[in-house]
Amino acid sequence: MAKKVKKRRVMDDLLESLEEARDYFAGKKTGAIVHTVIPSDTDARLARHRLGLSQREFAAVIGTGVGTVRKWELGTRRPSGAARTLIEVIKSEPKAVRRALKNQMAS
Repeated sequence: MAKKVKKRRVMDDLLESLEEARDYFAGKKTGAIVHTVIPSDTDARLARHRLGLSQREFAAVIGTGVGTVRKWELGTRRPSGAARTLIEVIKSEPKAVRRALKNQMAS
């Protein structure tokens, strides 16, 4: 019997949350707490230059397309997740990254 009560509370909480979200997006005043996350800019061009690579070579190292790297460098797109982290590591420790990727970059 306790499991049914617990499941019902979870479902009620979920439904209440969905209703609150709907109201918030409809412009109604709610008690919703809204978090805005703005990722920091990542200078892909600087990272690429520190490794001494072309856009095509850098794209291969990062594991993305050259068009994506171009867009990062133009500022029309931002790297996300692991790519942003790797770019930051490259900017701060290019020699270590070069050593770690020696075999991949030699190909």
